[in-house]
Amino acid sequence: MLEDSTICIIGGAGHIGLPLGVSFANQNIPVTLLDINEQNLSKIKNGIFPFKEDNGEQELQNALQKNTLTTSMNPDVISQSDIVIMIIGTPIDEYLNPDFKGILKTIDKYFDYFKDGQTLILRSTIFPGTSEKVQNYFTKKGKLIKVAFCPERIVQGKAFVEFRNTPQIVSAFNEETLIIVKNLFQKITERKVIVTKPMEAELAKLFCNAWRYVSFAVANQFFMIAHEHDVDYQKVFKSMTDDYPRMQDLPSPGFAAGPCLHKDTMQLSAFAHNNFFLGHSAMLINEGLPNFLIKKLKQKHDLKNKKIGILGMAFKANNDDKRDSLAYKLKKIAQIECEEVLCHDVYIADPRFHKLETLLQHSDIIILAAPHAEYKAVDPKQYPNKVFIDIWGFWK
Repeated sequence: MLEDSTICIIGGAGHIGLPLGVSFANQNIPVTLLDINEQNLSKIKNGIFPFKEDNGEQELQNALQKNTLTTSMNPDVISQSDIVIMIIGTPIDEYLNPDFKGILKTIDKYFDYFKDGQTLILRSTIFPGTSEKVQNYFTKKGKLIKVAFCPERIVQGKAFVEFRNTPQIVSAFNEETLIIVKNLFQKITERKVIVTKPMEAELAKLFCNAWRYVSFAVANQFFMIAHEHDVDYQKVFKSMTDDYPRMQDLPSPGFAAGPCLHKDTMQLSAFAHNNFFLGHSAMLINEGLPNFLIKKLKQKHDLKNKKIGILGMAFKANNDDKRDSLAYKLKKIAQIECEEVLCHDVYIADPRFHKLETLLQHSDIIILAAPHAEYKAVDPKQYPNKVFIDIWGFWK
């Protein structure tokens, strides 16, 4: 019975594993977070959420008080669990092709700790067909492991609200495993649990992320077209979307980055034998936005004698995750063209960054890369001799 089950999460101290583990633990399911990140595990044991997550510390402390959440660096905990959740995805290599080494290496590393009858849930985004490969791998090796794929669907930083309010997708290779994972995820969502086949679930996850990435690319392409003709895109955006229902799904322009969207779009392209032309076009547009900004600035300013300030180095607003952030790409390009580049972020601690006031005082051009809510306190009108670049329409 699920009520008697225990869970081990491999990669449980990260952005996907920790909120999931805490959520299950708060439903009175014993959870062990297995990870090699000793620093994060130490913070977790002390009730400190190691990264920015709304209501994270409260949820974590509730789980610790229930004594349903523990941490470990010892893989023996895998053998002691009924359900193992693995937070290892399929990254892309330098040629934009899926790289399976991470998943296979992790399974090989912990293979001896798995025992017959366990359910293994793959949670991170994976290349279509990976679930079946993993199931076949265990079968050929003589272990009776029931493999399922249940993709995460949360907006980073909003996990605990998202778990409750977002339908969960589950899949498996037999009815027995489907019942287990469906009942498990029903514990943390107030919405329905959607049952699919593994390949359908794998594609659903990639399609969702690719759709978002392409949508952002459309907005960014519109922004570039407008500015190539010296038109204020924010005014165009407002005229298109103001009280017009059919345009409410158009996102604002901005840096489309992070550890998922670009990677997953390229995985989908690889699965389609590089015939996903929309995906490749979206990649060129989104990844090219930092270059576009610097190119437009060069047309109006002698950047060799200018100092550029970059506000927000995280990959998105109100977040402390810098993985694959386009702000760092912008920084590299600006360093080639400009006298100096100054950086600031509300949530990322970096000794190389400058204080906000220092950046505002000493920069000639200020680019808003991640529109953290705290930057609302910055009033560009107070700095009439400085150039502010706000692709998001944040200050408008």
